[in-house]
Amino acid sequence: MSNTIRYTLLSLREMLTSAGPFVLLTIALLTLTYWWLDPTPPKQVTLATGPAQSAYDEFGKRYAKAMASYGIEVQLLPSEGSSQNLEWLAAGKADLGFVQGGTSARAVNDHEGLTSLGSLFVEPVWLFYRSDAAKKVTKDATLNSLTQLKGLRVNVGTAGSGVPSLMGKLFEINRIDDGTIGLSKLEQTPATVAFLNGELDALVFASAPESPMVQMLLQTPGVKLMDFAQSEAYSRRLTFLTPVTLPRGVVDLASDVPAQDVRLVAPTTTLIARDGVHPAVLQLFSQASLGFHSQAGWFSRAHEFPNTANAEFPLSKEADRTIRNGVPLMQRYLPFSYANLMERMWLALGIIIAVLLPLSRIVPPLYEFRIRSRVFRWYGQLREIEDRAGSSAESAQELADELNRLETRVGKITVPLSYADELYALRNHIELVRKRLLKT
Repeated sequence: MSNTIRYTLLSLREMLTSAGPFVLLTIALLTLTYWWLDPTPPKQVTLATGPAQSAYDEFGKRYAKAMASYGIEVQLLPSEGSSQNLEWLAAGKADLGFVQGGTSARAVNDHEGLTSLGSLFVEPVWLFYRSDAAKKVTKDATLNSLTQLKGLRVNVGTAGSGVPSLMGKLFEINRIDDGTIGLSKLEQTPATVAFLNGELDALVFASAPESPMVQMLLQTPGVKLMDFAQSEAYSRRLTFLTPVTLPRGVVDLASDVPAQDVRLVAPTTTLIARDGVHPAVLQLFSQASLGFHSQAGWFSRAHEFPNTANAEFPLSKEADRTIRNGVPLMQRYLPFSYANLMERMWLALGIIIAVLLPLSRIVPPLYEFRIRSRVFRWYGQLREIEDRAGSSAESAQELADELNRLETRVGKITVPLSYADELYALRNHIELVRKRLLKT
């Protein structure tokens, strides 16, 4: 090995040794920060959806597909609907779930530790009725008021769906006694079958128009959708409701379905997360919601949803940032895992750098000390030999022999070229002591 390579390797070894404690401290702080921040999201989350063929079920499948691209498995948990989703979230059975606005004001207040990922879409109250049943009430077989349901057989859905609670509030403000209506609480699918078979006169859903059941009933002959003529008044009395209009022909332009604008009332659906769900998961779900719910629809304009208008639950920081600013800059150019790590650790890294920067100043002096100590430690032995020359009974030859042995060991010392002057100075000093010994 050439001297140049040997000197270079020596310099690198001493530099690494000097910087070793500093490097170990840096690694320890980074490891502690990583453990504390926990930037890696879990591989599995549970999403409470809704009944089969409902809008919640449909959107749940879309979210599951989107999360799969990030290596996160979404377990879809079918439920009876909004009320049951809220119960499961509060109990920790589900990590996220779709919850309809106004599901239960008391439940919202009691369920602490739940956060919103924003309002996603409106869920109109679809009150379908059979034309032949409506003929018993009005001559034109058209219903436009809830008071006209008296004496009819109406299904309002299961208790877990939240629709019975919603319809109870609508009946209450209309001063309708439940006893005057033949209410049933069948699940969505069997209720629809009973409705089409004529066993029910009316059927109530609260769902987004993406629901296959809604799409089917809107185009079924002999089935009409009730026009809420007092939709604006409902929204003033019940603040969680929004008046919306189903435009003429929006279902099927060629067949002109519906044949006229239909006024509806609609609560807003929110994606709710329980306390403890990883922030990266919330961020990914919020980003997915931008793609699923921002397009123009039957009841909203482009980019109207998702929004932060929901006031029933606290809005999560991740959702607020995503809805307001979109996808973070780094995630547009880097894989999510790397971008997420950098976004969550950058502040901690700044603190670590602020702590380590002053400490790093000790590395150059320590390196210099280690190199010079390879030379200076021999001065103690040289000084001892010189002192013994004047006060010892030893002969000059014995001291000269010991000095020669010292010089031999010094000749084997290797230091970087930048410190070679220290080594040559030691050799000169050894020679000076030898000359003094020869004079005595």
